Amino acid sequence: MMQETRCAWSTSDPIYVDYHDRVWGRPTHDNLELFAKLCLDGQQAGLSWITILKKQDNYYRLFADFVPRDIAKFTQDDVERLLLDKGIIRNRLKVNAIITNAKAYLELEKQGIDFSEFLWSFVGGKTINNGFTEASQVPAETEESKAMSKALKKAGFKFVGPTICYAFMQAVGMVNDHLVSCKCYELCKGE
Repeated sequence: MMQETRCAWSTSDPIYVDYHDRVWGRPTHDNLELFAKLCLDGQQAGLSWITILKKQDNYYRLFADFVPRDIAKFTQDDVERLLLDKGIIRNRLKVNAIITNAKAYLELEKQGIDFSEFLWSFVGGKTINNGFTEASQVPAETEESKAMSKALKKAGFKFVGPTICYAFMQAVGMVNDHLVSCKCYELCKGE
């Protein structure tokens, strides 16, 4: 039986393998899913992605399923409660960032800006298929992620630096950085 080829970062950990095979790089256009993923990528800053992946269900439970309208109502008491929960990263700046991001999301919505269209505009509305053959070719940031970061910061979002934005772009299929040899490369090409 021939072994399936995956990107090297998707270790043998079943959580990582499942994430790689079913989520990472799949083009996502749902506003709430994009909002959740952007917030979760921000939580990763300074940590490994698997740390966040293992806590993802807790984030959804504690942050109102990432519904911006609900999160925007969180109070300082909610922040203090969240900081006591071992199910998430207990970092005040990161907890507050999700609340701030929810408010920024609602402000964009109030201006008539569709979140998905806004984010996808940085890649011209379609997946960029990079076609890398080695992991060393994959960048940490690009001109597109720098532009997205700048626009999100201007809109009031936090924990959205160019590297976080690029990881987000990879995760939601704005860029297809599965290696060409990976079994998921063709599946994630987008429209």
